[in-house]
Amino acid sequence: QVQLVESGGGLVRPGGSRKLSCTGSGSDFGEYVIRWFRQTPGQERTFVASISRNGARTFYAESMKGRADISRRNVESTVWLEMNNLKPEDTAVYYCYADLRPDVAHVDSIPSGYWGQGTQVTVSS
Repeated sequence: QVQLVESGGGLVRPGGSRKLSCTGSGSDFGEYVIRWFRQTPGQERTFVASISRNGARTFYAESMKGRADISRRNVESTVWLEMNNLKPEDTAVYYCYADLRPDVAHVDSIPSGYWGQGTQVTVSS
């Protein structure tokens, strides 16, 4: 199994940028596809972006296309999610998630996956 810890959240002004990190420990980080989700109060978690095991393939939610960049460096067991041109509706708790399904196009989670604790991003002036 893998343990995930997110960091990098905080308060951002509209139009600003934020780079989140997800660092893994435990099992071989490179075995996992990493996906980011976000959640607002009273809502389900929704998919944001994903990256393949070797970082060659990425996939983004429509709402984040052109505004986000996901990357990884397995020797550091870390995935980054950089978000630009942030809007108030991007305010959410952002979660890092890992599972063994190789297809980056999966936008859901499965019971055998692993979650981080989340990091709050607030977009407000």
